[in-house]
Amino acid sequence: MKKVLLILLLVIFTSIYSFGQEEGLISPFPATKHMLEKFKKLTPDQAKHLPIFLSRFTPEQLTTMSDADVDDLFDRQLVSFLRDSGAYFDKVLESNTGSPGPRLFTEEIMMSLKMVGSAKISPDGQKFVFPITTTDIKANKKNKDLFLMNIDGSDKINISDNPAQDYDPCWSPDSKKIAFISTRDGTPQIYIYNLETEKTEKLTDFPEGVSNLKWSPDGKYFSFTSEVKLKMSVQEKYPYLDKSTVKIYDKLPVRHWDEWVDEKYSHLFIMPSNGGNATDLNPGELYDTPDKPFDDAEQIAWSPDGKEIAYSSKKVENYAFSTNTDIFIYSLTDKSTKNITKDMPGYDKAPQYSPDGQWIAFTSQQRAGFESDRIRLMLYNRQTGTITELSKTLDQWVGHFVWSPDSRSIYFSAEDGPTVQIYQIQIIDGKWKTLTNGRHNLDGGLDITPDGKNIIAPLRSMIRPYELYSLNINNSKLSKLTFENDIEYNTIMEASITERKIKAKDGKLIHTWVIYPPFFDPNRKYPMITYCQGGPQSTISQYFSLRWNLFLMASKGYVVVAPNRRGVPGFGQAWNDAISKDWGGLPMQDILSATDSIAKEPYIYKKGIAAIGASAGGYAVFWLAGNHNKRFSAFVSHNGAFNLVSKYGSTEELWFPNWEFGGPYWDDKYKSQYTKFSPHEYVKKWDTPILISVGENDYRIPYTQGLEAFTAAQSLGIPSKLIFWEKENHWILKPQNQILWYKELFEFLDKYCKN
Repeated sequence: MKKVLLILLLVIFTSIYSFGQEEGLISPFPATKHMLEKFKKLTPDQAKHLPIFLSRFTPEQLTTMSDADVDDLFDRQLVSFLRDSGAYFDKVLESNTGSPGPRLFTEEIMMSLKMVGSAKISPDGQKFVFPITTTDIKANKKNKDLFLMNIDGSDKINISDNPAQDYDPCWSPDSKKIAFISTRDGTPQIYIYNLETEKTEKLTDFPEGVSNLKWSPDGKYFSFTSEVKLKMSVQEKYPYLDKSTVKIYDKLPVRHWDEWVDEKYSHLFIMPSNGGNATDLNPGELYDTPDKPFDDAEQIAWSPDGKEIAYSSKKVENYAFSTNTDIFIYSLTDKSTKNITKDMPGYDKAPQYSPDGQWIAFTSQQRAGFESDRIRLMLYNRQTGTITELSKTLDQWVGHFVWSPDSRSIYFSAEDGPTVQIYQIQIIDGKWKTLTNGRHNLDGGLDITPDGKNIIAPLRSMIRPYELYSLNINNSKLSKLTFENDIEYNTIMEASITERKIKAKDGKLIHTWVIYPPFFDPNRKYPMITYCQGGPQSTISQYFSLRWNLFLMASKGYVVVAPNRRGVPGFGQAWNDAISKDWGGLPMQDILSATDSIAKEPYIYKKGIAAIGASAGGYAVFWLAGNHNKRFSAFVSHNGAFNLVSKYGSTEELWFPNWEFGGPYWDDKYKSQYTKFSPHEYVKKWDTPILISVGENDYRIPYTQGLEAFTAAQSLGIPSKLIFWEKENHWILKPQNQILWYKELFEFLDKYCKN
């Protein structure tokens, strides 16, 4: 079935890859007009049989047919096929896929997909373990289980089959056990699965639970993090006022991401792997290890001999104003802690010891207070204490990385324009090369086999979520190991994706994705969505997202335009830096240039163009609402920044506006940034329907930003809708809410954009 559908898609949607230096139309539909007309005349019941009917032909045969051959194909052969075989293949399709034929991608299908995580290879190189997350829409929850496979992808078994969350797997040095974290008894605790007995035992019972599990290479210890209460609560200070509910603060931050700061801090612990007492490696420290909210077990690493443990932490007094995380080394021998990056003021993260013990590699950003500075790959010499940059000739951000077993190379993921590929860099001289290419992202983590011959990594695209692939390092061949969603995709009609370089207002070229609806017909008219990227420094690459799924938007009948406007990585650091202190300037003009370029196409319905986005993309939507000159028929902003002045006073990480706008709004040196680029200054020019979505627990861009915008729209009499997501943060994460979001989104867009 997979081959059958692929043939159909190749016939109908084969697109010519082009990423030229000049702007120009790239045909998304090279099939003959006569064949298109025949397709259009089919009923839905007839069309669903096309994949199997056309499987007897090669794409070359179909695309070279004469008009007479096409007439015979559809008027005689297809009719005969439907009469003789259609009912039979209906049953085959339904029994294998639960569907009677080709389907358009929907939000329900999207939420039913299995989400594959990164692999951990056993020390003996024979097996790997990885997580799969499934969604129960009715129960409104997700379940993550751990699966074990042979290194070639055979013999998959579920080693943690239960309705809890099971994650952070790590191998014992002898490859006979897998430790992992599970919530099966309530709080997350350490469990150990024995491969020989196939039994699982619980190891810990920490009241606060555990996170970020690692097993020391000598097998003697586990490291993990857990919350430690270090401050007196208000209730403890005033025990006789036991009905009081209050929070009291005397320094920033008071809240972070989606939680209020409390009396607890995340500390790093070690404990014997056979059980026993745990030792706090950060006793009394009023800092989190690793830094919240996103840093994870990647921030903790054991030395090969098990005598040291390196970790990253943000041990600063001005937390809300600083990005200065450092790399610390704790010695199990003398119980000392050393900061090896104390003179480096930016983010220093993700330490990894080389297998030979000579080096610690880590990532670093040079400029203080700038979270989107180029992410460099650094080397710390353990003998001399010197630090050098290994990736100085690479104008990209280093992502996940792993050492080669011989300690001579490092393999890492990084953008290569609008995709994410795997690179190799030599330790001796910093020379690097890309090992992979193609329209995909290899951005989900890496692990390498002990013989150094293969890397296992998750691969995704705009059309499909992650599946695990094995990369042969010698010949760069990628081989698929997991097929978790193939049956589902056997009957899903895929979208066509093209790339353009569009000329900007100042003559520079903007890489832009264009995603066309399935069965796109250039002779029809389609509404259009201009997708505004968030971040703001975040590439529109080949990612598959449950929150902003461009394939789903195209499947709803929209041509989707996704420009990598100024202010995203992947195209050099200068392009990335160009948004800072120019939020409403050239980056917004880039979005308008891409919109105008595609809107000229004859298949675009000019009165049905919408702009949508979240976070910094939501800011862009609010900005465009007051500066679009009638281009758009609808706007959608999720958790967008509306009033830069009030946002400064309510957000939690002040280093961000201090970098992006120069400083606080009350300083005369930076005041013009706020008056010139804040969307609320242009509300009087709003004239277009707008949907505004906000999360109750979003403390990065508080929901009051969206409430201010909704109040303005309502006061101006503009058709507008507000969606308030209770207990959601900057992202919509609960399964039923995710489906509801898309229902409301497309109901709103269809109302104002479809004729």
